[in-house]
Amino acid sequence: MKIKLIALFSFVILFLVACSSTQNGDMSDMDHKNMDSEKRSVKTDATNEVENLQTTSSEILTGNEFTIIAKEAKHQLNDEVSVDALTFNGSVPGSQIRVKEGEKVKINLKNELSDPVTIHWHGIRVPNEMDGIPGVTQNAVQPGDTFTYEFTPEDPGTYMYHTHQNAVEKMDKGLYGSFIVEPKNKKYDRDYTLMLDEWMSSPEEEESDMEGMDHNSMGSNDDINTESEAVDQSMDGMEHGSMDMNDMGHDMSAYDIFTMNGKSGDSIEPLMVKEGEKVRIRLINVGYMSHKIHLHGHDFKIAAIDGQELNEPQALEDQVVSIAPGERYDIEFTADTPGEWFIECHGDMAGTDGMKTTIQYEGVSESIDKSNQDEKLPEFTFINYGGSKEGEFTLDQNYDVEYTMDLNTAMKDDEMVYTINDKTFPNSENINVQKGDLVKVKLVNNSMMDDHPMHLHGHFFQVLSKNGKPLEGSPILKDTINLKPGDEYVVAFKADNPGNWLFHCHDLHHATAGMVNMVKYDGFKPNFTPDSDANNKPE
Repeated sequence: MKIKLIALFSFVILFLVACSSTQNGDMSDMDHKNMDSEKRSVKTDATNEVENLQTTSSEILTGNEFTIIAKEAKHQLNDEVSVDALTFNGSVPGSQIRVKEGEKVKINLKNELSDPVTIHWHGIRVPNEMDGIPGVTQNAVQPGDTFTYEFTPEDPGTYMYHTHQNAVEKMDKGLYGSFIVEPKNKKYDRDYTLMLDEWMSSPEEEESDMEGMDHNSMGSNDDINTESEAVDQSMDGMEHGSMDMNDMGHDMSAYDIFTMNGKSGDSIEPLMVKEGEKVRIRLINVGYMSHKIHLHGHDFKIAAIDGQELNEPQALEDQVVSIAPGERYDIEFTADTPGEWFIECHGDMAGTDGMKTTIQYEGVSESIDKSNQDEKLPEFTFINYGGSKEGEFTLDQNYDVEYTMDLNTAMKDDEMVYTINDKTFPNSENINVQKGDLVKVKLVNNSMMDDHPMHLHGHFFQVLSKNGKPLEGSPILKDTINLKPGDEYVVAFKADNPGNWLFHCHDLHHATAGMVNMVKYDGFKPNFTPDSDANNKPE
């Protein structure tokens, strides 16, 4: 049995190493032959700034009021593969929204799809009724209907928006975009955004598997077996010739095209720079896999994580930045090495080689760099990175609420489920708080093979320790934290945004299969009435 288990784990590990990044591509309804030449207008008052933003075929929206239309479109991933996509404003990713720190925005969502939809503003601290969670903060927006979101982004940084209605399927087909809150004092010359994702070249073969598990079928937590029992059952299946990867969870090997901004390989536009410029690249992982990104030829700094600036970041070289689903990393470098340099994903999965583009210096045509996507490089860690500074929270201070979140994998009714404290959503226990409470949460990943990128809505938390060791260096504020098997993190936040807020795994296959609970404020009452006909599916 031990030998078989080792063989099984070795097989699974082949699917765990990946990397990806994306560039905004046009998803309009126009014929593909016209797509490359069509450029949507960029709405901004500062023309000189437009040239320093990413100028791909997806439009950039600026100002204070926007319309986002959810609709179907054909999307070209590369020279050979196009897919039927679901889009915001006709492109994958959807229109990039760029707003000013502290300015109120109004966003009108119009649904032209045949299914319900919502928008969640990932990482942005919005009022609870604006969070976009069907059945929790609003009813799903029905076909032909419109819903208006209004909020004031107070925290500058890199964020994203995506549907939260049956997101395991609908996000996978393209319903997402980037959301940039610009600081009052900008300190960089060029500003690029790369959204990382994975696609299937033959999605129809896997479509039935994309549905995930219906929360309504979870009802009871009876007959949940531990992961070790699940492995034993799967090994029995292997002995009888019936086991495949779906017995151990969702089979990610079908995702064979990795993209940056909806494009792969030569279809990804290069990032243009001028010598001497300070360049910021915003890396956003909107997919299901972690992606290890390597910038060639330059020292760089991790300027921000999950939108939050770091204190005195230090220069790095020849390290990969591993970005888990839902995370965002901003890297900065000075364009001081003229030439053409790769920024690419490292790994050995089928789609890895398509997740790369180049940093191209204007006026320099020769290519002096070589791709090295299969090279194993040291992996950046935010533990003890940056200049030391006192954060808002410490490990040994008094907290009003302390909670331990045991993340695990189990079998129920011959399906793999993902549990929090041995329960699946909606039966998982809530973290009950009162406004003003200081909350400390210990997260422990007891799954043997699965990473769990845990995302908290409506709040940032400070990371206090990893595996029992307190953090030093820059305070780390996040809304999504990735736990590898065996990891333990302690985080803390202040309950200062009343509402009912999801705390869930952003591998949405895990969330749909149970790994969700909620932070619930005592006495809070939603201002909407759940509609049983709305087909609300919060994951």
